[in-house]
Amino acid sequence: MTQTVTINAHRLGQLIDKTINHIGSEYVETLHGIRLDVDANHLHTVASDRFTIAAARYRLNHDDKNQEPWGRTIPAAWLKPLREWTAAHAGAEKVTISTETSRVDFTTDRTEFRIPVVDDQEFPNWRALLRSITLHVPDKFIFPAVDSRLLARWADTDDVLRVHVTSDLKALMVFGEDFIGAQMPKRYAGIGPCEDETFEIALGLWPTLDEDTDGPAEVPTEEKSRYNAADTIPSMVEALLQQTLRSTSDLLGAPSEDPGAMASFALAGVNSWSAYRFLNALHQADPRLAAQTVAELAEELDAGDFSETAWEIAEKAGHDPQKWSDDYEAHLKRVAEKRAAEQPST
Repeated sequence: MTQTVTINAHRLGQLIDKTINHIGSEYVETLHGIRLDVDANHLHTVASDRFTIAAARYRLNHDDKNQEPWGRTIPAAWLKPLREWTAAHAGAEKVTISTETSRVDFTTDRTEFRIPVVDDQEFPNWRALLRSITLHVPDKFIFPAVDSRLLARWADTDDVLRVHVTSDLKALMVFGEDFIGAQMPKRYAGIGPCEDETFEIALGLWPTLDEDTDGPAEVPTEEKSRYNAADTIPSMVEALLQQTLRSTSDLLGAPSEDPGAMASFALAGVNSWSAYRFLNALHQADPRLAAQTVAELAEELDAGDFSETAWEIAEKAGHDPQKWSDDYEAHLKRVAEKRAAEQPST
């Protein structure tokens, strides 16, 4: 029975990137690849090398939901060509993933990519594995050891990751945007007198921390400019929606004899709503790029030199910003002259 789901090329590439670093060794066949796992609401990519496990997800479109769960493992040898095929398409291009006997097909309007798979190949119950980690009660003093080389495998997941630590000898849980994972601990003989070094022993090896030295016991804070722009997606969304509603309210209350004020309020509302719609679309297509763009925008707004940057960009694009400026100045002059002529003489 053929089963299908649809995803855009960009998001499919993201799902692969977030999990490809976690695929298992060629000597463990069931782990040597990325598992495509579909349930009633999400398409997942899952990978594990026994030391880490990573699962990324994509919320299915309305037409793809409520289907029977299915899963297929894409062998490691096919992951690089699949990623290259995905990258060759426009990000918004739709990719239909369908299961056929002994293969998985990736199809767009222009091309098709077929990968041979083992239909009944087993894969660890990753949901149960991760759920079992959540059941561990955190120790009072948690001091786990981790393999620092494994930490690099999380670099392509999200810009910000939250970590949940349960105990010294249990896995660490990792959470990101539509991403969940775990990293197994590493046994550590320690540099102290005990076989398993505790937090107290490690801290005791740094007695100089208690010594008083010159200088403040805090890191200097960054000097904020007079304008603090929203630097996260939730704060940006809130600011844009507030500005949209505020501009609408100002427009309704503006005096009809002042068309300039009415136009300004209307333009502010239109621009705020447009920015919100573009931000929302970008977040749906690429959450990481959206977060990065908002953070960079906040820095540019706080720096205050975005007007000069806009001028340079306009020139490079072949426009004439000087003419724009001259035309606007001429418009303001005509408005002022018209208002002066309409004033009653005394």
